[in-house]
Amino acid sequence: MEHGGDLTLAMERFGGNREDWLDLSTGINPHSYPLKGTLPGHVWSDLPSRSSEEKLLSAARQAYRIPSQLGLVAAPGTQILISLLPSILPEGSVALASPSYASHKAVWDRENRPPTELSSVYALPADARIVVLVNPNNPDGRLIDVKSLLEIARTVTDRGGFLVLDEAFADVVPGSSLLPHLKDENVVVLRSFGKFFGLGGLRLGFLAGPHSVTHRLSALLESWCLSGPALEIGTAALRDTVWQEGMVRQLADEMADLSLVLSEHHLSIFGGTTLFALAASREAGALHEALARRRIWTRIFDYAPTWMRFGLPGGADNLDRLSAALAEAQKEL
Repeated sequence: MEHGGDLTLAMERFGGNREDWLDLSTGINPHSYPLKGTLPGHVWSDLPSRSSEEKLLSAARQAYRIPSQLGLVAAPGTQILISLLPSILPEGSVALASPSYASHKAVWDRENRPPTELSSVYALPADARIVVLVNPNNPDGRLIDVKSLLEIARTVTDRGGFLVLDEAFADVVPGSSLLPHLKDENVVVLRSFGKFFGLGGLRLGFLAGPHSVTHRLSALLESWCLSGPALEIGTAALRDTVWQEGMVRQLADEMADLSLVLSEHHLSIFGGTTLFALAASREAGALHEALARRRIWTRIFDYAPTWMRFGLPGGADNLDRLSAALAEAQKEL
């Protein structure tokens, strides 16, 4: 599975309709930000305005605590930003922590700049000019402390390179973001809107970094890359600190409940965040298929055949459904 969150393969192989499935393959919050009321008609009919984009960027700058000296660009999801990184960053060898989000390696491979894969971020190759880290990491939730990140950032800055930091899951780990601590280091930070706010289909993401980088990126994205609804909804959600603070607490409680259920069914949890749990099983592949026959879709990994990732079920009924399915599947196996 290259990515989670697409039930097409599941339905092709195991049948059923979208409504029949419990999709636990992704790390997207199952409790979407509430879309209060109907969006004004002009949001759908008019071209997105510059003032609406400026409001969104202002809300993101405040929500993510982005220093004023950094540039900020919004795009239709972080995936497109990841794909453009080789075009906006300098030449030179690339290193990335592994395993991690597969698209980071794929975009550099595509540009004939295959990355050196690091088993430890504390032993950077001497020639690495671009260092790519996901923090908290996907899929294992590994977290690198701010002090270490700043040391890495200053090392690559001295080489004329850049640290690329993907903070897609930082919203659920308060205090983990490097953004508030940045000064003049060569760092670009990616922030995903859809995961924490549970609106992956809205397609909204951000890149913060030196103005020299964000200006090049803006030129590549050109005008109207964001829809009017994305601008409107993104601004409202990023400004809603009450919802955000309450959701961080709720996700922590729900992950505790999921972890207990997985442990009760003899799955060893060894990583994750409050949006997903990474567990180990000698029969991960078979268990994944047994759950799929019961219309529950999990995430497995080609490079780690004992790993299974479980997203939050999103409520007590779905958690009970997962527990019952695990009991049946393990008995079957």
